[in-house]
Amino acid sequence: MNDIYQGLYQAMRLLVTLDPGLVEITARSLQVTLTATVIASAIGLPLGAWIAVNRFWLRRYAIAILNALMGLPPVVVGLMVYVVLSRAGPLGVLGLLFTPTAMIIAQIIIITPIIASISHQAIRDLWADYHDLLISLHASRRQRIATLLWDGRRALMTAALAGFGRAIGEVGAIMIVGGNIDHATRVLTTAIALETGKGDFALALALGFILIALAIAVNLALHILSGTERGSRW
Repeated sequence: MNDIYQGLYQAMRLLVTLDPGLVEITARSLQVTLTATVIASAIGLPLGAWIAVNRFWLRRYAIAILNALMGLPPVVVGLMVYVVLSRAGPLGVLGLLFTPTAMIIAQIIIITPIIASISHQAIRDLWADYHDLLISLHASRRQRIATLLWDGRRALMTAALAGFGRAIGEVGAIMIVGGNIDHATRVLTTAIALETGKGDFALALALGFILIALAIAVNLALHILSGTERGSRW
């Protein structure tokens, strides 16, 4: 019990003094995760809206595949990205393996289906309400999608937050493609795994506190900025 209290005390001391190692790892985690979330949202949100608005003969299969990819094992994603970016792989010449860019790529692959699937469900319900109006206005497909994305932006924020939450807690894939290299690719989740294995529970706890605080802070910030509760139909 004393060891636990001592670990908590050391963790709080590291947090209060803004330990340089903590700051560096936290900044890198935010850089990787926010970049991956922005890119995945730019892909997933329009994709989900496009599937909701358009009717094509493979639509049911596309939705089923999209939903299935939400449970894509991260370690498998990490392995595939590793193979592609390794020296023997097709993109090995770019030298991206064991860099933050490789970690971002892996996170994008993991969270894009999540964002697209959630946005599809939100836009599908909205499209049912707006269908007749947009058709009567002779809106093009692009205009329909743009209108639905804008009007459903608060609901779509939930999709982006779901992707962010999945990415910020990811460890398997980024451990494989990033290598958990100190001062290069070490992020909060991989650092927690490493420090726990080393028995440095104080640093592991401090990193864990920061990870939880970041997830809550980003969600609260987006909640406030988007005015989710103010005049929302959702």
